[in-house]
Amino acid sequence: IVALDGVSFDVQEGHISGLIGPNGAGKTTAFNVITRLYKPDSGAVDLDGVSILRALPHRIVQKGIARTFQNIQLFRSMSVLENVLVGAHGRGRKVGETEALEVLDVVGLKERAHFPAAALPYGIQKRVELARALVAKPRLLLLDEPAGGLNHEEVAELGAFVRRLRDDLELTILLVEHHMNLVMSISDHVNVLSFGRKIADGAPAQVRADPAVIEAYLGSEEEDEEPPSDSSQPVAPANGPSDEDERA
Repeated sequence: IVALDGVSFDVQEGHISGLIGPNGAGKTTAFNVITRLYKPDSGAVDLDGVSILRALPHRIVQKGIARTFQNIQLFRSMSVLENVLVGAHGRGRKVGETEALEVLDVVGLKERAHFPAAALPYGIQKRVELARALVAKPRLLLLDEPAGGLNHEEVAELGAFVRRLRDDLELTILLVEHHMNLVMSISDHVNVLSFGRKIADGAPAQVRADPAVIEAYLGSEEEDEEPPSDSSQPVAPANGPSDEDERA
């Protein structure tokens, strides 16, 4: 099985770039290749024009790339603060704890720093994972389906929150997401995958109108969605995680 076949795209500094496609299109696989969880048979992954294809996963983080996961990857027996401290590895306990608390304040969870992660609702756990990625001080943040399980109002709040993160922390963001109105409302550029191939890319309006994209994906996805509106903080979702499972 070829999970990614000739896929090539750029992520411009300071932009929010969307990566969309139906289940099994290769989106999460692309994230796993970028972060070196998967080793591709061929191809290139460059950061600022320098290859990172042979870098170990921990070196990817040190180079300024952090991510969240489609299925939450927290240490359930540890507290919220302890989970976030994992992302501050190597800075010393005192410095790391100060920075972790600052990030928890950014995502609205400082008051829950000492709560056990396993006791929190799913949506709050997703924010803990986001905080763990942010405490690594990334330049490029990869978000894998952050809206999974959220209702329309919560998705709108998430969109405003992601934009604020980009602006306030001067981040570059690559977003994998199935919620099309979220992607189209906050992305500067969108890439579309289908069966491991890129079938389109461009500005959101251009991609939304592309016949190949409509045929492959968009047509039925947008019928029941409402456009996001501005808000300041994400809230806990009503439902559980999505279950897209992509394999190399």
